[in-house]
Amino acid sequence: MGVEFIRKRITDLRLKKGVSEYKMSLDLGHSRSYIQNIIAGRSLPSIEEFLYICEYLNVTPKAFFDDSEVEPILIQKALDGMRGLPDKDLLMLIGVIDRFKEGKSE
Repeated sequence: MGVEFIRKRITDLRLKKGVSEYKMSLDLGHSRSYIQNIIAGRSLPSIEEFLYICEYLNVTPKAFFDDSEVEPILIQKALDGMRGLPDKDLLMLIGVIDRFKEGKSE
């Protein structure tokens, strides 16, 4: 896993979020070519900027590097929605997930 992975992953997650390189660059407070320069290999983000990019893409740094996760943005949204729910509701969600998994294996 190297620099090329980071560039490709930013592109993949940006596309899943549905934003252009231009918009993402401006939203992050940079010139319009900021993300384009990263993707083209002309620059790399600092660690601080990388963390901002992860936040913007709604993924944790761990999820960013876990390319086995097909939909990290959706998974993160689900996790965010579950945080703070009472135990009773979490158990109910786990039951629903288990039921979906059972139906998938049939």
